[in-house]
Amino acid sequence: MEHGEGTLRVAVVEDHTLFRSMLEHLVADVPDMELVCSVETATEARARITPGSTDVVILDVDLPDGNGIGLGVLLCRADPTLKVVLLSAQDAIDLMLDLPRDVAGSWSYLSKTSTHDSDSLLRAVRVAAAGGSTLDPVLLERMRPRAGSRVAQLTDRQYSVLRLLASGLSNAGIAHELGIAEKSVQNHVNAVYSTLGIDAHPDRNPRVSAALQLIEETGPA
Repeated sequence: MEHGEGTLRVAVVEDHTLFRSMLEHLVADVPDMELVCSVETATEARARITPGSTDVVILDVDLPDGNGIGLGVLLCRADPTLKVVLLSAQDAIDLMLDLPRDVAGSWSYLSKTSTHDSDSLLRAVRVAAAGGSTLDPVLLERMRPRAGSRVAQLTDRQYSVLRLLASGLSNAGIAHELGIAEKSVQNHVNAVYSTLGIDAHPDRNPRVSAALQLIEETGPA
Protein backbone atom coordinates (compact mmCIF):
# COMPACT_ATOMS: atom_id res chain seq x y z
CA MET A 1 0.00 0.00 0.00
CA GLU A 2 1.35 3.44 -0.88
CA HIS A 3 1.84 5.67 2.13
CA GLY A 4 -0.34 8.74 1.79
CA GLU A 5 0.56 12.14 3.17
CA GLY A 6 -0.90 12.59 6.64
CA THR A 7 -1.49 8.85 7.08
CA LEU A 8 -0.30 7.31 10.34
CA ARG A 9 1.64 4.11 9.71
CA VAL A 10 0.87 1.64 12.50
CA ALA A 11 2.39 -1.77 13.28
CA VAL A 12 0.92 -4.35 15.64
CA VAL A 13 3.03 -6.81 17.66
CA GLU A 14 0.75 -9.14 19.61
CA ASP A 15 0.94 -12.93 20.04
CA HIS A 16 -2.69 -13.54 21.02
CA THR A 17 -4.43 -14.35 17.73
CA LEU A 18 -7.90 -13.00 18.51
CA PHE A 19 -6.61 -9.83 20.17
CA ARG A 20 -4.20 -9.23 17.29
CA SER A 21 -7.05 -9.62 14.81
CA MET A 22 -9.11 -7.07 16.75
CA LEU A 23 -6.24 -4.57 16.62
CA GLU A 24 -5.70 -5.20 12.90
CA HIS A 25 -9.33 -4.47 12.05
CA LEU A 26 -9.44 -1.45 14.34
CA VAL A 27 -6.45 0.20 12.65
CA ALA A 28 -7.40 -0.86 9.12
CA ASP A 29 -10.88 0.64 9.46
CA VAL A 30 -9.57 4.14 10.23
CA PRO A 31 -9.23 6.23 7.05
CA ASP A 32 -6.08 8.09 8.10
CA MET A 33 -4.24 5.03 9.45
CA GLU A 34 -2.34 2.39 7.53
CA LEU A 35 -1.55 -1.05 8.96
CA VAL A 36 2.10 -1.54 8.06
CA CYS A 37 2.35 -5.05 9.49
CA SER A 38 0.87 -7.31 12.14
CA VAL A 39 3.17 -9.90 13.71
CA GLU A 40 3.23 -12.16 16.76
CA THR A 41 6.91 -12.42 17.68
CA ALA A 42 9.86 -10.15 18.44
CA THR A 43 11.83 -11.83 15.67
CA GLU A 44 9.18 -10.95 13.08
CA ALA A 45 8.91 -7.42 14.44
CA ARG A 46 12.65 -6.79 14.09
CA ALA A 47 12.49 -7.96 10.48
CA ARG A 48 9.36 -6.04 9.47
CA ILE A 49 9.54 -2.79 11.47
CA THR A 50 12.51 -1.12 9.83
CA PRO A 51 13.65 2.51 10.35
CA GLY A 52 11.35 4.92 8.53
CA SER A 53 8.62 2.34 7.88
CA THR A 54 6.39 2.96 10.90
CA ASP A 55 5.12 5.90 12.95
CA VAL A 56 3.57 4.04 15.90
CA VAL A 57 3.87 0.43 17.06
CA ILE A 58 1.20 -1.13 19.28
CA LEU A 59 3.31 -3.53 21.30
CA ASP A 60 2.42 -6.28 23.77
CA VAL A 61 4.63 -6.58 26.86
CA ASP A 62 4.77 -10.39 26.80
CA LEU A 63 5.90 -12.06 23.58
CA PRO A 64 6.72 -15.76 23.04
CA ASP A 65 10.34 -15.08 22.08
CA GLY A 66 11.22 -12.07 24.18
CA ASN A 67 10.18 -9.09 26.26
CA GLY A 68 8.16 -6.41 24.51
CA ILE A 69 9.90 -3.61 26.36
CA GLY A 70 13.33 -4.78 25.25
CA LEU A 71 12.04 -5.02 21.69
CA GLY A 72 10.56 -1.53 21.87
CA VAL A 73 13.81 -0.05 23.17
CA LEU A 74 15.69 -1.72 20.31
CA LEU A 75 13.22 -0.44 17.70
CA CYS A 76 13.20 3.10 19.11
CA ARG A 77 16.99 3.29 19.18
CA ALA A 78 17.11 2.15 15.56
CA ASP A 79 14.43 4.73 14.64
CA PRO A 80 14.26 7.67 17.10
CA THR A 81 11.05 8.92 15.43
CA LEU A 82 9.16 5.70 16.28
CA LYS A 83 6.50 5.87 19.02
CA VAL A 84 5.28 2.96 21.14
CA VAL A 85 1.88 2.23 22.65
CA LEU A 86 2.61 -0.53 25.15
CA LEU A 87 -0.11 -3.03 26.04
CA SER A 88 -0.20 -5.30 29.07
CA ALA A 89 -2.64 -7.83 30.46
CA GLN A 90 -1.38 -6.89 33.93
CA ASP A 91 -1.74 -3.57 35.74
CA ALA A 92 1.97 -2.84 35.38
CA ILE A 93 2.07 0.89 34.72
CA ASP A 94 5.29 1.10 36.78
CA LEU A 95 7.07 -0.47 33.81
CA MET A 96 7.18 3.01 32.33
CA LEU A 97 9.63 4.06 35.05
CA ASP A 98 12.15 1.41 33.99
CA LEU A 99 12.51 2.71 30.45
CA PRO A 100 15.95 4.04 29.47
CA ARG A 101 15.98 7.83 29.51
CA ASP A 102 16.88 8.12 25.82
CA VAL A 103 13.62 6.47 24.72
CA ALA A 104 11.20 7.13 27.61
CA GLY A 105 9.53 10.08 25.89
CA SER A 106 8.35 7.90 23.01
CA TRP A 107 6.12 5.51 24.99
CA SER A 108 2.51 5.25 26.11
CA TYR A 109 0.89 2.59 28.28
CA LEU A 110 -2.57 1.00 28.20
CA SER A 111 -3.92 -2.09 29.89
CA LYS A 112 -5.58 -4.57 27.56
CA THR A 113 -8.83 -4.05 29.44
CA SER A 114 -8.89 -0.42 28.33
CA THR A 115 -8.11 -1.28 24.72
CA HIS A 116 -11.57 -2.77 24.40
CA ASP A 117 -12.56 0.91 24.22
CA SER A 118 -11.47 1.59 20.65
CA ASP A 119 -11.59 5.37 21.10
CA SER A 120 -9.02 5.21 23.91
CA LEU A 121 -6.61 3.14 21.86
CA LEU A 122 -6.94 5.25 18.72
CA ARG A 123 -6.50 8.43 20.75
CA ALA A 124 -3.34 6.96 22.29
CA VAL A 125 -1.98 6.23 18.81
CA ARG A 126 -2.70 9.78 17.63
CA VAL A 127 -1.26 11.37 20.77
CA ALA A 128 1.86 9.24 20.43
CA ALA A 129 2.30 10.18 16.78
CA ALA A 130 2.09 13.86 17.76
CA GLY A 131 4.90 13.41 20.28
CA GLY A 132 2.80 13.03 23.41
CA SER A 133 2.23 10.21 25.86
CA THR A 134 -0.88 8.44 27.14
CA LEU A 135 -1.18 6.56 30.40
CA ASP A 136 -4.09 4.26 31.09
CA PRO A 137 -6.88 6.49 32.50
CA VAL A 138 -8.53 3.69 34.49
CA LEU A 139 -5.28 2.87 36.26
CA LEU A 140 -4.58 6.55 36.93
CA GLU A 141 -7.92 6.91 38.69
CA ARG A 142 -6.78 4.31 41.24
CA MET A 143 -3.54 6.13 42.07
CA ARG A 144 -3.08 8.52 44.98
CA PRO A 145 -0.13 10.85 45.73
CA ARG A 146 2.57 9.55 48.06
CA ALA A 147 2.98 11.56 51.26
CA GLY A 148 5.76 14.11 51.03
CA SER A 149 5.96 14.02 47.24
CA ARG A 150 5.71 17.03 44.96
CA VAL A 151 2.53 15.59 43.46
CA ALA A 152 1.01 15.62 46.96
CA GLN A 153 1.54 19.40 47.04
CA LEU A 154 -0.89 19.94 44.14
CA THR A 155 -4.39 21.23 44.81
CA ASP A 156 -7.28 18.89 44.02
CA ARG A 157 -7.97 20.75 40.77
CA GLN A 158 -4.30 20.72 39.74
CA TYR A 159 -4.13 16.98 40.45
CA SER A 160 -7.22 16.40 38.30
CA VAL A 161 -5.63 18.39 35.48
CA LEU A 162 -2.38 16.39 35.80
CA ARG A 163 -4.22 13.07 35.71
CA LEU A 164 -6.19 14.07 32.60
CA LEU A 165 -3.05 15.45 30.96
CA ALA A 166 -1.28 12.14 31.65
CA SER A 167 -4.17 10.22 30.10
CA GLY A 168 -3.45 11.98 26.80
CA LEU A 169 -6.06 14.72 26.75
CA SER A 170 -5.24 18.08 25.17
CA ASN A 171 -5.91 21.31 27.05
CA ALA A 172 -9.18 21.60 25.13
CA GLY A 173 -10.09 18.04 26.11
CA ILE A 174 -9.29 18.72 29.76
CA ALA A 175 -11.38 21.91 29.67
CA HIS A 176 -14.33 19.96 28.28
CA GLU A 177 -13.92 17.18 30.86
CA LEU A 178 -13.78 19.60 33.81
CA GLY A 179 -16.22 22.18 32.47
CA ILE A 180 -13.77 25.07 32.71
CA ALA A 181 -12.18 27.50 30.24
CA GLU A 182 -9.18 26.35 28.23
CA LYS A 183 -7.22 29.35 29.50
CA SER A 184 -7.87 28.17 33.06
CA VAL A 185 -6.52 24.75 32.11
CA GLN A 186 -3.31 26.31 30.81
CA ASN A 187 -2.93 28.23 34.07
CA HIS A 188 -3.36 24.99 36.01
CA VAL A 189 -0.87 23.18 33.75
CA ASN A 190 1.70 25.92 34.34
CA ALA A 191 1.13 25.66 38.10
CA VAL A 192 1.56 21.87 37.92
CA TYR A 193 4.87 22.24 36.06
CA SER A 194 6.08 24.78 38.62
CA THR A 195 5.17 22.59 41.60
CA LEU A 196 6.71 19.47 40.03
CA GLY A 197 9.87 21.33 39.08
CA ILE A 198 9.44 20.72 35.36
CA ASP A 199 11.13 23.32 33.21
CA ALA A 200 11.32 23.89 29.47
CA HIS A 201 13.85 21.65 27.77
CA PRO A 202 14.24 21.25 24.00
CA ASP A 203 14.78 17.48 24.28
CA ARG A 204 11.87 16.69 26.59
CA ASN A 205 8.11 17.09 26.25
CA PRO A 206 6.96 18.62 29.58
CA ARG A 207 3.64 16.75 29.39
CA VAL A 208 5.52 13.46 29.13
CA SER A 209 7.81 14.44 32.01
CA ALA A 210 4.77 15.32 34.13
CA ALA A 211 3.10 12.00 33.30
CA LEU A 212 6.17 10.01 34.31
CA GLN A 213 6.49 11.96 37.56
CA LEU A 214 2.84 11.21 38.28
CA ILE A 215 3.57 7.48 38.09
CA GLU A 216 6.70 7.80 40.20
CA GLU A 217 5.07 9.77 43.01
CA THR A 218 1.75 7.94 43.31
CA GLY A 219 0.60 4.51 44.37
CA PRO A 220 -2.60 2.43 44.46
CA ALA A 221 -5.26 3.85 46.74
